[in-house]
Amino acid sequence: LARKWMLEDKFVIGYVGTHGMAHGLKNVLDVAERLKADKRIRFLLAGAGAERDNLLKHAKKRSLSNIVFIPMQPKEEMPAVWSLCNVALVHLKNDPAFSEVIPSKIFEAMAMGLPILIAIPDGEARRVVEDNAAGIWVPPENPQAFVDAVQKLSNNDQLCKKLSINSLAAAPNYSRSIQADKMIAVFKKALL
Repeated sequence: LARKWMLEDKFVIGYVGTHGMAHGLKNVLDVAERLKADKRIRFLLAGAGAERDNLLKHAKKRSLSNIVFIPMQPKEEMPAVWSLCNVALVHLKNDPAFSEVIPSKIFEAMAMGLPILIAIPDGEARRVVEDNAAGIWVPPENPQAFVDAVQKLSNNDQLCKKLSINSLAAAPNYSRSIQADKMIAVFKKALL
């Protein structure tokens, strides 16, 4: 799969999911443009959505050969797609309404043992990632902070390994059964 998408020997920051208006993925194009000179770094955008065609058009117009667009894949192919990534990207636009959102791709990335680069409004999702030392948070729609984080991750194998280990270790804590047990415990406490 890496050969098919020309990602062999590349450091891949992968966004897997909906390419919608809420995701602010134009920021990824801005970051990719700033990092064009680094031939090792690639951005992978896998999925579909209302903004996908617009992103493709602008990436082509800006000659961004360091972005790879993969169309939406069947659910059973997701582990293979995630396996192309060195870092999982979780990205939402800069809107305070998203401060309490926890994107499910955080938990998919944890289950794959991937370090997480999270670029969303400060809030609950940032706390999940940072409390588990599973990744790096940057302010949303801030290309320079994003660039700095990508360079930090791509140039530090030890950091990536540490974040990866922490990410994988955190994943079981967010399983449906454990979360259901926690919810039941809250209900029981409230009833007593």
